[in-house]
Amino acid sequence: MRHLVYVFVPSALILLTAFRLAFALWQWPRVRQAGGLLPILIGGLRIDALMIAALSAPVVLLAPWVGHYPLMTTVAAVWFTFAWFLLTLLEVSTPQFIIEYDTRPNRLYVDYLKHPQEVVGMLWKGYRLMIGIALIGLGLIVYSGWAIFGQVSPDPVMSWWLRPIWMLVGAALCALAIRGTLAHRPINPSSVAWSSDSMLNTLPLNSLYNVAYAIYSMKNERSAEDIYGGMDPAEINQIVCDAAALPVGPESLPTLHRQTPSQTRSRKPNLVLIVEESLGAQYVGNLGGANLTPELDKLAQTGWNFRRAYATGTRSVRGLEAVSAGFPPTVADAVLRLPGSQTRFFTLAQLLKEHNYRSRFIYGGEAHFDNMKSFFLGNGFDELYEQSSFESPEFVGTWGASDEDMFNKLHELLSQDKEQPTLTLAFSVSNHSPWEYPAGRFPVEGDPATVENTVRYADWAIGDFFNKARESDYWDNTVFLIVADHDSRVGGANLVPLRHFHIPALILGGGVPQRQDERIISQIDLAPTLLSLMGIDSEHPMIGRDLTRQECDRAMMQYFENYGYLKGDILTVLMPHLPPCQYRYTAPDKYEALEQIDETLAREALAHVLWPSWAYHAQAYTLPHLQKR
Repeated sequence: MRHLVYVFVPSALILLTAFRLAFALWQWPRVRQAGGLLPILIGGLRIDALMIAALSAPVVLLAPWVGHYPLMTTVAAVWFTFAWFLLTLLEVSTPQFIIEYDTRPNRLYVDYLKHPQEVVGMLWKGYRLMIGIALIGLGLIVYSGWAIFGQVSPDPVMSWWLRPIWMLVGAALCALAIRGTLAHRPINPSSVAWSSDSMLNTLPLNSLYNVAYAIYSMKNERSAEDIYGGMDPAEINQIVCDAAALPVGPESLPTLHRQTPSQTRSRKPNLVLIVEESLGAQYVGNLGGANLTPELDKLAQTGWNFRRAYATGTRSVRGLEAVSAGFPPTVADAVLRLPGSQTRFFTLAQLLKEHNYRSRFIYGGEAHFDNMKSFFLGNGFDELYEQSSFESPEFVGTWGASDEDMFNKLHELLSQDKEQPTLTLAFSVSNHSPWEYPAGRFPVEGDPATVENTVRYADWAIGDFFNKARESDYWDNTVFLIVADHDSRVGGANLVPLRHFHIPALILGGGVPQRQDERIISQIDLAPTLLSLMGIDSEHPMIGRDLTRQECDRAMMQYFENYGYLKGDILTVLMPHLPPCQYRYTAPDKYEALEQIDETLAREALAHVLWPSWAYHAQAYTLPHLQKR
């Protein structure tokens, strides 16, 4: 067993260093621009030592006592082969993960494993060749591991007096390597962060460590205070309310306030929230994108078009929480998936129920994905329509029925509505790898299975629905929102790549004015604005701005461990256990680092990243009659 340790430690170190060098060479233009290879290699040695020590520690501690038994040597060989398999598997998975998410495997790696049916379907339809190669590769990994570690003979019997010395020295070395430092705080990913490029900051890590750290960090739902620093709750609420131009409310519900609408209506209108999967501004012509959305561009000329809207995150659940609940982002998981928000949590459906609205959620896939079904049905939504409720869909792909099927269901339900007003949240699925959609709907360019062609299909489906909606009886009494949940493949050489948080947001329908709005806004501003346009006099805890009455020049976003707070042209970035940094930002992608930090603005950013966590744990994001007593 002692000999196995001597073999495993250098072998694993060589393996991880080789992969790290390969990734750095692959990303060499970004590495060179950020300052070169040395920080990656030095930081990598520290993280690799941690990971290797953690994997070796059980064998190191047991070797002096049982290493001379053949059975225990075999058990140790199996363990090191398994460790070798995990290390190699995660490193081999890294390139595709970087292509998709511009980072090493992290929490998303685990999140997707919770939904094997959808993930396996996506992989099988979109990546069959890759799966075949991967299976062969996995077999070779196991074979190579056993070839290295499975042929080692048992250790010679160690003298009795050497055994405790070996164990104590081994334990001390493992503990030091795992802790990574003699400083007060143990090593973590921020310890080896060295660049303003978030992806490059993950290169000193190894992927097994990054996934393990993400799992570890999921404990007790990620406390923003532990990550970014603390602040007194009273100060948090005062800053957040001041920033939203709200009076501080009661202690148990400090952001609760009355919102008086800017217009009145003789009849309560329907509200339709259309959340488009992965439709970033980079694809939208009227926002300076790639001109793949002619239908959306035409619609943007007929309604209230927000030209500088920003998503709150990079996952669908993050966009859904912002649009349906007006809830801001935090480093914790989205509230759709947290146990404490599955009931009595504020949503537009909860509020509109008090105004005699009936609410429903339409989704072409399986609504249990990302816990959407539980959250929506537990928080005011009355009906849920998912793939199984679609009769004779035109096309069913890996992620569910196509966008046109979702819109057909939406049109059908709106056409059936009687006197009772309705809220409908409709979430599209087609614009997602492996890029599947029905044929014959639009002129395809190049390979059909690309994000560009899927965006064209998603845009066609939007146009087809609104052509029917304009001719329908419900048009004049319905307010529509079209908004993306997030951009696709968010990444870039910045701590928070704002260009990829830029999304389309458009309100249109009966009674909605035509306007091209150049103000900076967040997804969380949309819900209060819609209530005002609908003429709904209400009391709620949302901190978003009513854009019909108030000015707005800020947006907030969570990018993995980093938090961005954009106010005017100043972007404040908060990172775990590090001081804040600020940039002067000029769209679409120019960042100028500021040497002098605006401490008041940094404090405002900190309050906004802490407030959602505080509100969730204090059960302060709800309506008075739903509050737990």
